[in-house]
Parts: sequence; C-alpha cells; structure tokens
Amino acid sequence: MATSKESKGFVQTEWICPNCNTRNPGPQKTCDGCGAPQPANVQFYLPAEAKVIQDKNVEKIAKAGADIHCGFCGTRNPATATTCSQCGGELKEGKARETGREMQKEAPIVNVKCANCGQENPSTKRMCANCGAPLTQKDEKPAAQANVGAGAATQTSAAKRPFSWAIAGGIFACLLVICVGVFMLFRPSKALTATVDQAYWQTVVPLQEVRAVNYSNEQGSPPSDAYNVSCRDDVAQVCVEKTIDQGNGFAEVVQECHDETTTYCSYTVDEWTTIQSFTLDGNDFSPQYSQPDIFGDQRVGDTTTTLEIRFIGSDGKQYIYHPASLEEFQRFASGGTWTLHLNALGGVVSVE
Repeated sequence: MATSKESKGFVQTEWICPNCNTRNPGPQKTCDGCGAPQPANVQFYLPAEAKVIQDKNVEKIAKAGADIHCGFCGTRNPATATTCSQCGGELKEGKARETGREMQKEAPIVNVKCANCGQENPSTKRMCANCGAPLTQKDEKPAAQANVGAGAATQTSAAKRPFSWAIAGGIFACLLVICVGVFMLFRPSKALTATVDQAYWQTVVPLQEVRAVNYSNEQGSPPSDAYNVSCRDDVAQVCVEKTIDQGNGFAEVVQECHDETTTYCSYTVDEWTTIQSFTLDGNDFSPQYSQPDIFGDQRVGDTTTTLEIRFIGSDGKQYIYHPASLEEFQRFASGGTWTLHLNALGGVVSVE
C-alpha cells in the first residue's frame, strides 16, 4: 500500500506550569505566572486555537528539532545549542525531549475566569484582557494524549479528566425517559368490549426453480460457485491529518495519504428463484394452501400466512387484530363478545 506524507506547516503548542497552573507558549522556557523554569517532564498541548505559523524565522526554529534539557542544571536549551545557556555545561550530557507523539485535536474554546480580577476571557488568550494577568488552565489539565507509531514517545503523567457522574446521570435520565415513553406508548392503556365482525386469511405459496442470477459491481470476492466472473479494483486515496509533537514547543501538521483498494465483481450464480406465487384468501376460519404442480427440479418455497380478525368496538369503531397462530385465529370462530386491550395509539395489544 503506497503511503505519502506532506507537511502542512507548524503550530505553536502550550505547556501548563505544574506550580501555578498557568498556560504558557510552548517555546517559552519560564512560566508567565510564577517564573518557574519549564520542567523536563512537562507535556505540550495543542491550544484552543492552533494556527499554522506564517513567520519563516519561527518556522526555522520549529524545524530545528527537540529541545535539550541540561544534564547539570536542567535548563531547557534549543536543539542547535552545544552548551547550556544557564550553567555553560556541555549539552552532550543532556537529554533531548521526546518527539513523535500524535497530539489531540484542539480543545473547544471556553471562557476562563481571571484569578486576579474575575474577568471572563476566551481560552484562546493567555493574558487577561482586563488586567493583563496570566490566565490559568480552566479546571484540570488536558487528558494525556495517546502515542502513535512504532517510535512514539511514552505517555507522560498528564492529569486525566475525571469521570463525570453528572454527565452519566444526565445520559441515563434521558435514556430512561425515552424507554418509559416507548413503554407507555405501546403498553395496554385502555380496554373495551368488541364483537367479531369479519375474519380474513391469505396464504402465499411460492414455486421455485434454479435459475441463473446476474450480479453486477458487487463489493468483495464472488461466491465460490460463481461463473462468468469479471472483477476490477477501484483505488482511492485516503488522507488524514496528524499533529506531531516536535519536542520544542511546536508541532508539525502532517497529511498522511495512502491508497485503499476495493474490489468489485460481476458474476453469475445459480439460485433458487421464485417463478410464480399462488395466492389464496378467504373470510372463514380454515386457511387453504395451493398445491402447485411441480416439474423437474422445481420446489415449493417457504409459504406465508396472514391472519386477521376485524372487530367492531363498543364505541362503534373498527379494530384489527393479527393472531399469532392458527389456533388463536380459530378461537374467534365462535363469535361473541371479546375484551380488547388497546395501547395509546389505538392498536390492539391483546384480546381476551
């Protein structure tokens, strides 16, 4: 299967300070809220509104590779550095951030209340529009994002969103209301007396024989007993976009495409085919079935029987009931008065 990859550009990510919960730009090495340096195990997240970077200089930084945390003081340094900007130590003793993790789609834009002045701000903003204070992450941190591919990075200890009993309770309540509504709609809700007005039955007996049946453009492989087979492959390109963590505060948007092949076949198979149906009906309580003449390799297929009792209710309306068996159908041959149990739609649920 042919696979191709195409870069659509880079987007800036965010990281959340574990000390004060402030949201910070991905490339920024210290927290806007408390000034703490970015820890080596902090995970990057896609912001609520991730836009492809247009600045070529910033794009060059994004392409440089994963940042390196100094092995002596822990300071974060760009991939192009050879010595630590904080302590001057050799970065060959440091550890590069893990890369290759597929990041989740952007979180929905919500309002975040400023902890300093109480002003509501959209989650796309990192600073309060009213007082300029850094905005903290709303509620909890995003759930840890799953790794993909053979060389994907190991999942870090990002906080997972707790199970919401309120949402589960709401869903359960909605399902309960629907189930109760359906039950109330079709359960017996009214009873009235009625007399038998008319009986009706219909029987259908199909006469079948083996005939050649042609199928065209059927997806998948033809049956083993098919003949006159001709197949073709339909190739379609399927593309998906993935956002891949670069380990430096940026993520690359990559479009991966591959060819998917679907086989369509036209063929002929010999099948039992109904060549004629023999129908009888009547208004008594003794259904009759046709006995067609059978020649050669012909056969009688599965017969169908329709049974129907029509009642006139005490309200003057006509009600139709379909007995489940011939025995039940013939119970009404004596006529007389019966009690009909109706549902909310006026249909007959049962008769006694």
